[in-house]
Amino acid sequence: MPRYDSSDGSVLYYEDIPGTGEGIPVVLLAGGAARHPSYLGDLAGLGEEHRLIVPHLRGVGLTEAPSDPQRGSWWSQAVDVEQLRIHLGLNRLALIAHSAGTRLAIAYAAQFPRNIAALVLITPPAGYLVDEPTDVPTLIDRRRGDPDFDRAILALRAGPATSTEDDFTAWQRDSAAAGYATWHETGRAHAQIGRWSRAAATAYFSVDPPHDIAAWLLEMTAPVLVIAGAQDCLVGFEPVKALARMFPAGHSVTIEECGHYPWVEQPAAFRRVLHTFLERLDQLTSDA
Repeated sequence: MPRYDSSDGSVLYYEDIPGTGEGIPVVLLAGGAARHPSYLGDLAGLGEEHRLIVPHLRGVGLTEAPSDPQRGSWWSQAVDVEQLRIHLGLNRLALIAHSAGTRLAIAYAAQFPRNIAALVLITPPAGYLVDEPTDVPTLIDRRRGDPDFDRAILALRAGPATSTEDDFTAWQRDSAAAGYATWHETGRAHAQIGRWSRAAATAYFSVDPPHDIAAWLLEMTAPVLVIAGAQDCLVGFEPVKALARMFPAGHSVTIEECGHYPWVEQPAAFRRVLHTFLERLDQLTSDA
């Protein structure tokens, strides 16, 4: 597996999946937090048109955890993404991130605003950045009465029973039904993909971002697409849409009958939205 050195001398790994089309290379950032990126798959066929670069974040997959846990925070790992850009020889990055991975993408946008060609944030947590009241309780109430969903919400609120890595992954899977609009065979199978790292997840949240991060993001003028799931009981959709308005060139799209994983639940609609956005970016790149 390809590797590179970050600014602190650590060896970091990434997957490099060549695309068969002529689209620009795309860097994919997994969420979880600290879930193995295998759960992303190829994002409903994105790899058919684009080369996909998929980092193993600090403490995940083949990349070892740092000796200083704070170096594994989402704010600090922005430097790793920048070193990856340099390593790949790219002038600017097209970044696509999911869930907690969007925190890292936003950290990169804040710290290296001129080095982003485009940003896609898929079902991002937004409460730490926007004042929009959360609609998660309302969405949860609408799903009440589904036994699988109700058990998942109870597990989610109880938290992991122990601190072992196996139990942390087991807890994530026990609460997985809360992340899908419909808990069917496809979702059940997807929920089993990719282990979580408890230590890496703890490190991921070990550093608070600057209080004025919103002002930093005003410097990032590249196009931003924010994708929300209309039935996302983990992060909601009204705060997600509000997040798009923080960027000078941001806009949001809500996918219906969809929870936290739109490429799994609504692959055709997700692919259409993503293809339209990246096709415009490809055109801008070729015109330049």
